[in-house]
Amino acid sequence: MGWVAGQKLHGDRYIIQRELGKGGFGVTYLAKTKKGNVVVIKSVKDEVFTDSQISSLNRDKLLRDFRDEALRLALCRHPHIVQIDNAFYEGSLPCIVMEYVEGEDLSEIVDRRGSLPEDEAVNYIWQIGQALAVIHEKGFLHRDIKPQNIMIRAGKPEAVLIDFGVAREFVTDVTMMHTQTLTNGFAPIEQYAPQARRGEYTDIYALAATLYYVLTKQIPLPAPAMAASIPLTPPKQINSQISDRVSQGILKGMAFAGENRPQSVEAWLELIKPSQNSPPSPPLTSEPIPSKPPSEPPFSERRKVLLVSEVGVDYNQLKNLLAAQKWREADEETRRVMLKVAHREKEGWLDSKSIELFPCKDLETIDRLWVQASGGRFGFSVQKRVWESVGGQPGADWETYCRFGDRVGWRINGNWLNNTIAFDPMGSIGHLPICSRFSGLFWVRVISSLVARLESCEI
Repeated sequence: MGWVAGQKLHGDRYIIQRELGKGGFGVTYLAKTKKGNVVVIKSVKDEVFTDSQISSLNRDKLLRDFRDEALRLALCRHPHIVQIDNAFYEGSLPCIVMEYVEGEDLSEIVDRRGSLPEDEAVNYIWQIGQALAVIHEKGFLHRDIKPQNIMIRAGKPEAVLIDFGVAREFVTDVTMMHTQTLTNGFAPIEQYAPQARRGEYTDIYALAATLYYVLTKQIPLPAPAMAASIPLTPPKQINSQISDRVSQGILKGMAFAGENRPQSVEAWLELIKPSQNSPPSPPLTSEPIPSKPPSEPPFSERRKVLLVSEVGVDYNQLKNLLAAQKWREADEETRRVMLKVAHREKEGWLDSKSIELFPCKDLETIDRLWVQASGGRFGFSVQKRVWESVGGQPGADWETYCRFGDRVGWRINGNWLNNTIAFDPMGSIGHLPICSRFSGLFWVRVISSLVARLESCEI
């Protein structure tokens, strides 16, 4: 049974207004905060728990994928990506709170207006391309770029990318296993195979196909049809108002084989660069929207982390180990310097009190070094996001701690890892640092104190 208007969630922080829609295994609601701000709350449909056709294994995967969506949104912050505001559990239901983007999606606009003028269409696609560059930088593919997942803000020429439900991690040109989720006409051929090489060019195909549709009001030929040697009709043959430059750019972006497409979003955007008469677009290096006003640029743009310590600790060794991606050694060095800062070298372990009193500047230095070296995958602030995404809060029950351990890979098949921690650069988000001698079971016991200290230090 879904939520009804007036129902209060998360300790009365949110009040449901109405259901917005359902899709796949998710359902979205319009809600208001205590201050009257309008937000969108996404959760899983009741069928996930009641449908006898869904096995417990598949149910666990669906819930895990849903939690991962919150993490991806939290990591990928940009003006043209829908922003996450919170994540929590309402009973057994995981929930994601996102900004409410008032407006229409590109599919609705094309249905209402017909094919769009080239300058307007390219401007929207250019903005989404900027967002994709940030997503790819974090090591993710969106995998579901299509007109329905691009919102245009009401009264503004601003596009916003939504729905990260099927986004996945990737390593360019490495064969990986991904769930088969696609939309005919917008998915490249590699998405039809559960195991295939993928890269930025996978999302480029879908973005080019979206531009094809917006300029012609025709869904492109599905990729399997091209495999049968049925040629894709050039968009300029459907709409003669399309320039040769943009028509050719679309065709290159929709090349059948991934290796024949541009290999980066930036390279493809150069092929369809807006004309001088179109509304100006911010550069590809435009700063992502921070979660709070930062005193420093976002980590992805920092060139140097200042090695600041309130107690005179030298962080050069940690910096060098992380720069060399010696994750195990860096983890041990993190343990050593934290014990030194907290004057707990004799005890050999940190307690909640020492974490609550840990100097802010030292905590921030250690966190920034990990975040920068890992491209946003590791660090205390990343662990904080994971903790919040599984419903972590002061006084959390043991099940919440177990969910956190499962998410960051410190707990496998119900067993807490001790001396078998994987120091894998592509390990679970938030997997490190763990200060390995403490073990996952120990470190997870102080995560609540660590998150509280991060919040009080505004990290």
